[in-house]
Amino acid sequence: MFKEERKESKFNWAMLGNIKEGRPNLGPTTSVAVYRLMQFTLRDVLIREVGVVKANEIFYDAGEAAGRAFYRNVVTKKDSLNDYITNLQNHLKELKIGILKVESVDREKLTFTIALAEDLDCSGLPICDEEICTFDEGFISGLLSEFSGRKFITKEVDCWCSGGRVCRFEARAVI
Repeated sequence: MFKEERKESKFNWAMLGNIKEGRPNLGPTTSVAVYRLMQFTLRDVLIREVGVVKANEIFYDAGEAAGRAFYRNVVTKKDSLNDYITNLQNHLKELKIGILKVESVDREKLTFTIALAEDLDCSGLPICDEEICTFDEGFISGLLSEFSGRKFITKEVDCWCSGGRVCRFEARAVI
């Protein structure tokens, strides 16, 4: 599945497999601690191997690919921005990814302020004076880019780990 060297992505939704068939007893859910164990050990190895800046780029890019795939394979209402956001909020909550709230939208400038509470990445972690939700930045960019057909850049501006009680992101379309 991932043996050869390449520059382009080979990821597709089918790689997630048939979870119902493969986990008939345990089902589709797991502990947030297990997710974080995978995420933070992977991040630690990446930082050690390629440095903080490159590790952040990799996590952002992976998040963006995940957001695009999530949009294409999970989001079902895409006709209007309001329907899309409501549908996205429902899916994120149902899948226990987080509780999304769009705090502001400027439709002319194509900018968004988005808060994510109880997120998988950092809610409940100790304060460390940095924003750590780089994967989420990419995820939100991918979701907005797929919906709008425009490239979005997202930056976390508040994080549970920097003392916020929600993670807050500023997203803007690239002109």
